Amino acid sequence: MLKTSFCAMALALLATCPWNPAQAAGDHDRGEALHVLDRLAYGPAPGDLDRVATMGVDRYIDEQLAPQGISMPGELRQRLDALRTTRMSEAELFRQYGPPARRDAGKDEAARKQVQKAANRVAEEAMQARLLRAVYNPAQLQEVMTDFWFNHFNVFRGKGLEDRIWLSAYEREAIRPYALGRFRDLLGATAKHPAMLYYLDNWRSTVGQEDIFGDVKGGLNENYAREVMELHTLGVDGGYTQKDVTELARILTGWTYLPRDWLRGGDEPFRFVPKRHDYGDKVFLGQRFHGSGQDEGERALDMLAASPATARHISYQLAQYFVADDPPPALVDRLAKRFGETGGDIREVLRTLFHSPEFRDPANSGNKFKTPYQYVVSAVRASGVEVRNFRPLMGTLNKLGMPLYGCLTPDGYKNTESAWLNPDSMVYRLNFATALGAGKLPLLRHEETLPQPEPDDGAATAKPVAMAEEFGPQDRPPPVDPATLQATLGAPFSARTREALDAAVPPLRASLMLGSPEFMRH
Repeated sequence: MLKTSFCAMALALLATCPWNPAQAAGDHDRGEALHVLDRLAYGPAPGDLDRVATMGVDRYIDEQLAPQGISMPGELRQRLDALRTTRMSEAELFRQYGPPARRDAGKDEAARKQVQKAANRVAEEAMQARLLRAVYNPAQLQEVMTDFWFNHFNVFRGKGLEDRIWLSAYEREAIRPYALGRFRDLLGATAKHPAMLYYLDNWRSTVGQEDIFGDVKGGLNENYAREVMELHTLGVDGGYTQKDVTELARILTGWTYLPRDWLRGGDEPFRFVPKRHDYGDKVFLGQRFHGSGQDEGERALDMLAASPATARHISYQLAQYFVADDPPPALVDRLAKRFGETGGDIREVLRTLFHSPEFRDPANSGNKFKTPYQYVVSAVRASGVEVRNFRPLMGTLNKLGMPLYGCLTPDGYKNTESAWLNPDSMVYRLNFATALGAGKLPLLRHEETLPQPEPDDGAATAKPVAMAEEFGPQDRPPPVDPATLQATLGAPFSARTREALDAAVPPLRASLMLGSPEFMRH
């Protein structure tokens, strides 16, 4: 009965209530504080709104643009360190959880299932680490930009066993260190990482006759060459041709990784293999390339990163993410200019964005509809609940159509309203808001440890894990206190929502806030 009445009230509010947090929050300072917390962070956690309003939004922006100066809480560090596979190298993951482990299992069906289970748990540790950081890391802009760039340079966990086990390594080595750095460094790191090489098939692109394992003929593959121009740099209207795609694919032959070296104990994630490279002359984007090996690929990436088309493409995406689904053209122009002036310094482009009148314009507050990921993380942060078991959050993201690392296509998940606002997703969001607000999610069940490989041969032998069919009260946090939640959010509610909150019975008020149209947007 309570759930039915809650859904009816929430859906009615969603249908009728536009909102503007800068107006609804009351005073100007708190309205601006809420706006920057909603954009540079995944919304306020308890105490954040007062802290940012007191320190001032400009100081908060500067703080977030320099995450190296923000201390990570000791408990968060300990929990991240406990996720052992998120610290392993690509080679170690391949040896212990990849094709060698599957090969060692042979035709034993039970052993093969255990290997598969172990690989799935590696991916689950990657998801736990991502959510842990997103919810609890005070360097929130670092987390926001890690998510932004992962979608920009997307790899899909379902492509194959390799990408499933390399998710953490890819994010750790190729995305996170460069999220606020120089775009050229980010582009190069993703181009050379085994996860991207495997996902877009450049690892097997060759003019030679020898495969990575030395026994299969290769051939030219254009997948990465096409996507690095269309999605990663120039954009679909960036002025390249199909001939440029082919020429870039030739330039990038020999960019690969060598599992056979890993099996001999090597640990180098990227290798350029000269005998797999096309040393013929090429003409790419009007520039002649003479066969010189890996340097050709580096020069091509230099050209792409420095292109004005790339500056505009990246600037448009940043403005769309942080300001509006249809970003102001004048802002995109200024960001593109700053991108060119600074050699693609992401931090400086963001600084220009966050201090722009368009970003501070009240008309652009609360005009972005949260993606499922933003919604779930922001709800947990605002609620202040302790999370030890992230599986309910992962399951919610699956139901909402945004499983972590689960975007099949290389363009990554969208961040616009048209991609996510639909009746089915709203019902799932309201169900989640009801369960979280009422303390019905089993978020306190202790994190399970990943099965360890046997020390004698390195094979990933998973130990069975007992799972209870039912969760007890000890597994659930207490219901969210509505007064505390309202203080955390700064009461950014319209008159109609406030009327609904006043009319609701106390057990529904926190859920109604989390399911309100105000909270759905940021």
